[in-house]
Amino acid sequence: MFKALGDPTRLRIFEFLRSCCCPVAVGDEGEVRPVQGPTVGEVCCSVLGTEKIPSSLSFHLKELRNARLITMERRGKHMICGIDRQSLASLAEYLTQTDDCCA
Repeated sequence: MFKALGDPTRLRIFEFLRSCCCPVAVGDEGEVRPVQGPTVGEVCCSVLGTEKIPSSLSFHLKELRNARLITMERRGKHMICGIDRQSLASLAEYLTQTDDCCA
């Protein structure tokens, strides 16, 4: 997870998705449709500052998915992307654990 978030672009994508209330949809051609919230096109515009989705976005989304930081699900011609809440909770728990020997 830390390695995936070590890339500035992936960190920005993750932070944007984390700030969303729900998953977003990405089409095969890069078009985005709302799924009860912002679209991947909006992610691209907000995070990368471009309207056209670059091919590297797929790579970054795949890396975040492989690190279990986000979920991706195909619905028709769209990919639905969102934060993996269970993994995020595990990560938060790990980061808040204290070591008894340091207390």
